[in-house]
Amino acid sequence: MRFIRFLGILILTLGLVWVGKYLYFKPKYKAGIEAPGFDFINLQGERKQLSDFQGQYVLLDFWASWCAPCRAQNPRIRELYDKYHDAGFKDATGFELISIGIETDLDRWRNAINQDGLIWPNQFSDGNRFQSPVAKQYGVREIPTSYLINPSGKIVAVNPDIEFISTFFDRRRTS
Repeated sequence: MRFIRFLGILILTLGLVWVGKYLYFKPKYKAGIEAPGFDFINLQGERKQLSDFQGQYVLLDFWASWCAPCRAQNPRIRELYDKYHDAGFKDATGFELISIGIETDLDRWRNAINQDGLIWPNQFSDGNRFQSPVAKQYGVREIPTSYLINPSGKIVAVNPDIEFISTFFDRRRTS
């Protein structure tokens, strides 16, 4: 009888922990919602706004140099950029990638960009990790986190995998 009671308490506790974790890490925004605007200074020192990319597909990629899953994903993100950056789309003027570094050590972040061959210009980090205004605005509490945004500024997908993005873009490409 004690074992059954213990087992019941254990299952209840694990269930509550799982639900709590889900609610804590749940993305702040869902597909179909307008992506909140923000501004940033990219690696070339240019001031940009999310609205500058209106008419294009945009992938917001929150990552860090110290995040092993992020670094493992970077080659596939680079392939995505190489394949679709200059592609023609039926419903968009292009594809842009905006990488947001969740960092405190900006030198380490820049080194990771070079090591991983992340060639797109629209990357930024303010060195405040999860407390950066953009990370807080998008409710980023774990990385990698990404948002795919359509040409009209609405979120298409939250944390889409590379295959989803490739299929999504391939269906919209001009021949």
